Amino acid sequence: MKIGIIGLGDIAKKAYLPVLSEKAGLELVLCTRNEDTLNQLSRKYRIQEKVNTVDELVSNNIDAAFISTATEAHFEIAEKLLKSGIHVYIDKPISLHFQETERIEQLAKETGKIAMVGFNRRFIPRVKELKEHGKASLIIMQKNRFSSPDYPRRFIVEDFIHVVDTLRFLMDTPVKDVKVEFLKDGKMLNQLVIQLIGDGCIAIGFMNRNGGVTEEIIEYSTGQHKYVVNSLVETTHFHDKEISISKFGDWEPTLYKRGFNQITDHFMDCVKNDRIPEPSIQDSLITHEICERIVKFIDSKL
Repeated sequence: MKIGIIGLGDIAKKAYLPVLSEKAGLELVLCTRNEDTLNQLSRKYRIQEKVNTVDELVSNNIDAAFISTATEAHFEIAEKLLKSGIHVYIDKPISLHFQETERIEQLAKETGKIAMVGFNRRFIPRVKELKEHGKASLIIMQKNRFSSPDYPRRFIVEDFIHVVDTLRFLMDTPVKDVKVEFLKDGKMLNQLVIQLIGDGCIAIGFMNRNGGVTEEIIEYSTGQHKYVVNSLVETTHFHDKEISISKFGDWEPTLYKRGFNQITDHFMDCVKNDRIPEPSIQDSLITHEICERIVKFIDSKL
């Protein structure tokens, strides 16, 4: 199977290239306009085929592509690849603009090709296993960053979208209502709190982008049990006065702990066997739509 990797920035260097370069049976093609980066990574991973443009990549007869460019370029690249009959894996978000996201979903349907969004938290072992403990009545997720407020659309659609999608995944029931509270400083958004309300479940998402620490914490409450996942890699189970902690072994690789091995395997398996991925592009569209509702609510208040 021939796979293109488009955009060789931090996430591609840290996650996709290390994972994909180790897989047997794949022929990789690197694509970026940055010649220094292209040559450096080509040598490092012993990848012979390299191109500068998406048009050249299409001419290489690839089967699928990982789009890991700046968000602003996602739509144009995904549109071109899908129209060329190529399956696409797109780093979240599909686009900063919901109309473009809708277009990619529609184009995937029209072409019969896979378009999958890189919501890796659904594949993180410590997150995924929470659902094995039963349906939660209350879920709380915090994803905070040290001193980095941003404009509302970028804050929500580029970063907070992980919170929305993870909460939806863990709720395991349709979202019936969305409630939003926020704090801003001028045009910059500092803090955001949402409630996603479904049948028998309330999910609360926090993001403080002007705080004192970068952290990610999930609390999952079911019956008389509470599970707290810290930094996506450690789970503490509370039951009355009993407390137990689950950790990974010392030799478990970081990219496995963070779900990148699993999500890339899943995408490749879906391409190979013509299967609909989970999340499907239709499911991911719901996450983008909720983010758009949050952006519009904040804009209306500003």
